[in-house]
Amino acid sequence: MEVSIIFKIGAVGILVSVLGQVLKHSGREEQAFLTSLAGLIIVLFWLLPYISELFDTIRQLFIL
Repeated sequence: MEVSIIFKIGAVGILVSVLGQVLKHSGREEQAFLTSLAGLIIVLFWLLPYISELFDTIRQLFIL
């Protein structure tokens, strides 16, 4: 697993947190929720290849 993916996830987390707070304080709770949801989906798409690789490795271990 690359170390850069951890920094990317941290950067998205910080950005989503700041945007969420700004939107909540301006009275736009729905947009703050959608921002959080978009950040979660982005991170999940980044992690999807690693999860797939993990399942492939586990499958190869148990087939042998």
